[in-house]
Amino acid sequence: MRGFAVVCVAGALVLLSAPVFGTAWAGPLAPLVPVAVGLLVGGGSFLWCRILFLREREKLRAKLAERGLDADRPARDGLRAYYDAQLIFLRSEYEFLLRVEARKSARLFEESLGFTPEDPFEAGPLDVYPDTPRMRGLRERWERRISARREAGMEQPMLGLKEDRAYRVFPREMTVPMELATRKAYLEVSRSLFRKRYGARRKDLPEEIENRANRDDKEYAALTRKLTRRQDR
Repeated sequence: MRGFAVVCVAGALVLLSAPVFGTAWAGPLAPLVPVAVGLLVGGGSFLWCRILFLREREKLRAKLAERGLDADRPARDGLRAYYDAQLIFLRSEYEFLLRVEARKSARLFEESLGFTPEDPFEAGPLDVYPDTPRMRGLRERWERRISARREAGMEQPMLGLKEDRAYRVFPREMTVPMELATRKAYLEVSRSLFRKRYGARRKDLPEEIENRANRDDKEYAALTRKLTRRQDR
């Protein structure tokens, strides 16, 4: 996209310079000047992004290795490296993928984290929260499935920076800012799912659904205020 923009700008400059300098300076290659400039800029930009990508990937792999985790399959031996807030975010993301019928992406969560469509978990609105007996039960359920797949000789797919950028699948240290951001992220997914299921108007909803939706909204508003205050300091 950047290369295309440069082609357009370079082409415009060539046209604007014609009345002043003519086009003899470029000769018969004048029409190719914008394309050449665009290719150089676009190619250089791609190469720089690729270098940054590889550096970031190696830093992430080193951090996981320091924690004794498989850098390619961090949930291979269980979910001990994942905090409840991140698991709720990932399970909500998985539910969203099921909703939009992105089966290939959803399988990544099933094979890596033990999720299934039959889990007693619902987002949109949420019915599971961190540090609760239900969340502990879900964690045990997912770990049993991971263990069963491993014992059956079914290897987890390799995860990389590409998957982490798309879905944030690698474990995070739950600092206060990270926890606030993660909770806000899973509430964003849950509220989006709620709108897809029930629409913008909350009319004739079952009381339980309405109470959960109100809880999502109140917690989301509180987290937004907290994050804003931290950014303003």
